[in-house]
This record gives sequence, structure tokens and C-alpha cells, in this order.
Amino acid sequence: MKPRVLVVDDDKGMRDMLAARLGSRGFDVALAGSGDQAIEVVRDREVDVVVSDVTMKGMDGVELCRRVLEHRPQLPVVLITAFGSMELAIRAIRAGAYDFIPKPFEIDQLVLVLERGVTLSRLKDEVQRLRRAVAVPGFGSLIGESARMTELYSLLGKVAESSAPVLITGESGTGKELVARAIHAAGERAAGPFVALNCAAVPPQLLESELFGHEKGAFTDARTARPGLFAAADHGTIFLDEIGELPLEVQPKLLRALQEHAVRAVGATTEVQFDARVITATNRDLEAMIEAKSFREDLYFRINVLAVDLPPLRARGGDVLLLARHFLDKIAACAHKRILGFSPEAAQQLVTYSWPGNVRELENCIERAVALASFDHITIGDLPEKVRAFKSSHIVLATDDPTTLVTLEDLERRYVARVLESVGGNKAAAARILGIERKTLYRMLERWGDR
Repeated sequence: MKPRVLVVDDDKGMRDMLAARLGSRGFDVALAGSGDQAIEVVRDREVDVVVSDVTMKGMDGVELCRRVLEHRPQLPVVLITAFGSMELAIRAIRAGAYDFIPKPFEIDQLVLVLERGVTLSRLKDEVQRLRRAVAVPGFGSLIGESARMTELYSLLGKVAESSAPVLITGESGTGKELVARAIHAAGERAAGPFVALNCAAVPPQLLESELFGHEKGAFTDARTARPGLFAAADHGTIFLDEIGELPLEVQPKLLRALQEHAVRAVGATTEVQFDARVITATNRDLEAMIEAKSFREDLYFRINVLAVDLPPLRARGGDVLLLARHFLDKIAACAHKRILGFSPEAAQQLVTYSWPGNVRELENCIERAVALASFDHITIGDLPEKVRAFKSSHIVLATDDPTTLVTLEDLERRYVARVLESVGGNKAAAARILGIERKTLYRMLERWGDR
């Protein structure tokens, strides 16, 4: 692949000359006539190195360098100036410039500096890629080495490289916000803000103002103008948790904002553009809500470009003990207690329990156990009663005792109930596992009186 250089200069003659000379040396050259244009190019295109004149109208090269590195910290910026003063050199270094070339210069000198910059840029990119690739058994702050989690890490690596909207689904307590933060941290917007909102935690009458902002006097308590969360997330990521709780009257306004990449504050007459990646999450069955007319289908398709479904803890096998050990080390250290691990009986019961509250419930369980522990190991007596008393349910498929045999319909009913239990009652997920249409599952449940 050709090395990609962005040339920034408000002198068209200098831009064209550098484009021709660098193009003849094998560079793929992009041009910008101002600092603002350069920022747009860096946001929209893959660039290996930037070379900019220092003295320009409007934003000068030093300020451009600072702004570029806010957006792309790994991108080398080379500054060119006719005034090679020590003060200017110090300003350039403080702004994070990769190199500083005084005029007049030989094109070979510039090419050498740019080639070194391209090499550095691509090495940094490769290091980041390798770090993501070898970050098993984890992705960001996520922990686990089960097959389900390994598949999830692979998916998240691809999702992080995109800028498309993401919908994260999963039961309560599976770590949806943790996944959203991991996607943000591994993506190209990592240097930007991560702004989170739980749609269920804000009163419906305030939600529009919270998302889009409001003008002074827009409503009784609006004493001053206030930007919304979309504006706060500019050049970063906005995470809307519990999107299924979004009031129906706010949904078309959110849809328009996502379609137009612009928001209109409450009480305002004009729209303001925003540049933020949108990640949403829910533990509800949005497809069922669409059928019930409580969630808009067009909004669903807008937010569900990239789907990430988080597995429940009971489907992650040995990850339970891996996570339990992680929580134990963290919580015991904070509590200043020396606890070495789990007794065999406690460990077995942790694996056996179904964890309806998922990772959040497990962390709460370990925190309680650490507080009650009297020995250097967590014993079964330190676990909550419902964890100690839990017995795994099994479906009998074959037996020598004819009195335990059941009808085919009863066996089918028991199996469907077990699948629904394993997915936390999510009928769409259960239908996928059973290999049937959701409507077929509904009819079965109606027939059994279980709906």
C-alpha cells in the first residue's frame, strides 16, 4: 500500500508543488488548504502522516498539530516554516509535532522525514492491532475464556473498527455498558468522550432535553441554555442503555437525529450537527415490542446495524470461577483481608448455580462472601443461602423406571421451559435456539397456558 500523506498549506502553488514532487516519490497525496479542511480529511480518510506549513491564515500549523493529535494521537505531524526560531520549535514540540523542518529544504530531506513518520505510524497501528489480537482471554475490561466469550472478542474486534451503530442485547447484569466502553476504547474515537445515559433512569418529560439540550426559557426551570448529551459526545461515543424504555413520543425525534446526524434543542429553531458513534443496549425483546406497537420498527433498524448479543453467565462454563477469582482478588485487597481462594465445595456450587443476575449477581455474592469469611478460603457457608441450596435441573430423556416416563408433549413442554429459563425468558432468543418461528413458540405457550 502506498504511504498516505496529507499536505496542508494555504498557498496553492506550494500545495501543488509538494503534491507533484511527493506523488512522483510514491506517496498517495491528499491536500488541504486550511487547518479546518485538514481536520475534516483526518476524520474521513486513512492518513499515515501529515505535513503542514506553520504560517497559515486562521488555524496555524502548531494549533493544527494539537487538534490532529487530539483526534488521532498516533498520527505523526511534520511542520514546515520559514522562521526557525527556538520559541517556535518549543511550541511545535509541546503541540506533539513529530519533526520540524525549516525552509528552504530539499525534497529528499522531506521525503526521508515523511518515510520515517509513515514507518512509525504503521508500526504503532500494528502494535495496537496485535494487542487487540492477543488480549485473550479478555477484550478491554472483559474477562473470560469460554467458547462463547472467545467468539464475542472476535466480533467486538471487528465492531470496534467500524463506526456504524451498535445494538447490544443481553440479560440484566451481563455487562452491556462494559462492552460499550470496550468498543469505544478499542476504536478510533478512543480519545473522544464516552457519554452514557440510562433511558429508564430519566423522567420521560426530561428525556428529550437530556438528549438534545434546551434553550433558555424553553420550559419553567430552563433558566439557562444547556447542550444535550449528543453535543457532549461529539467526536466520541454516546451510549443509550435500556433503549427499550425510550418513550414512544421521543422515538421519532431520536430517529431523525440519527438519520440527519443533527439535533434540535428544546425551544430552538435550528439544528446542530454532531459527530458521535451511537451504541444502544437493552435486555428487552425489541422485536416483540415492535409487534406490540411499543417500539418503532424504523428506529430498530437504524440502531441495529451491528448486533452484539451477550451470553448469560450460566452459558459461559468455567468463566464463573475465572470471574469469581477476579472479584475475590479485587474485593479482598480493598477489604485488607488475606483470602487465598475457594474451597472445593464452594467452587462447585458457584459453577452449579444458574446466576439469573449474571456477572452483577456474582460480584455481589463474592463481596458478601469476603465480608463473612473467617478463614483463608471462601467456604460454602460464606455463600448466600439461595446459592448454597441451588440444585441443577435436568430433563430425564431415558430411564429404566417406567413410572418416570412422560408423554412426548410433556417432554416438549419441559424442554421449552428449560430453554426459556436459560435465556431469561427472552422468547426471540428461545425461538432461535429451538429452531422455530417466534409465533410458533407463542402458539405453543398459549396451548400450554404458559404465556
